[in-house]
Amino acid sequence: MERGRLDTAQRLRSDAGRVFHYAVATGRAERDPTTDLIGALPSTKTQHRATLVEPKEVGELLRAVDAYSGTPIVRAALKLAPLVFLHPGELVQAEWSEFDLEAAEWRIPGERMKMKGRHIVPLSTQAVAILRDLQPLTGFGLWVFPGDHHRKNHMSRESIRAALIRMGYGPDSETPMTAHGFRGMASTLLHEQGWPSDVIKRQLAHAERNKIKAAYNHAEHLPERRKMMQA
Repeated sequence: MERGRLDTAQRLRSDAGRVFHYAVATGRAERDPTTDLIGALPSTKTQHRATLVEPKEVGELLRAVDAYSGTPIVRAALKLAPLVFLHPGELVQAEWSEFDLEAAEWRIPGERMKMKGRHIVPLSTQAVAILRDLQPLTGFGLWVFPGDHHRKNHMSRESIRAALIRMGYGPDSETPMTAHGFRGMASTLLHEQGWPSDVIKRQLAHAERNKIKAAYNHAEHLPERRKMMQA
């Protein structure tokens, strides 16, 4: 089965099948009818978000971001996105209190992370410079990226998507790109450069698929991640 694809029949068997298995074992049913579903229902296809991984295209994208003529706040978010590898929602909800620019760290509380665990983002010198340039504009408030019209709210993640479309990276372009695609870009390029998979996964805050390994492996890999993020 292709990675990332969930077979609907298997999912039904894992839930209802356990009920029928118990019913058969206790004499409440003669057979488990969920076995009839194997191969009968279509699989759910994973939606892959557009990204760029060819170095030439990545370079063109980053130059386009640097030349973006929109608001300074959206431009800063665009420039920071490929340097921190976060989900768009996690990025736009950044609060100034989470940053220690002297230590070059961003500590995101677990309640804001998709996987519900505290996440540390080592900041490269370039990322720190972007944030320091933004501080005079938004540093007096709660949000690093406040909304254009309502400063009490953070910027919408759709703002990043809209900016990419304005720059010519919309879904119908020859080189489509999404805000989420910066994660795939980072993962692909870092693996190709030979960085350890565990270090990359930890920086992407990916959950460990092996439950036994996850229970015992709490390594932050911070020294390696600092070197990787700067690279």
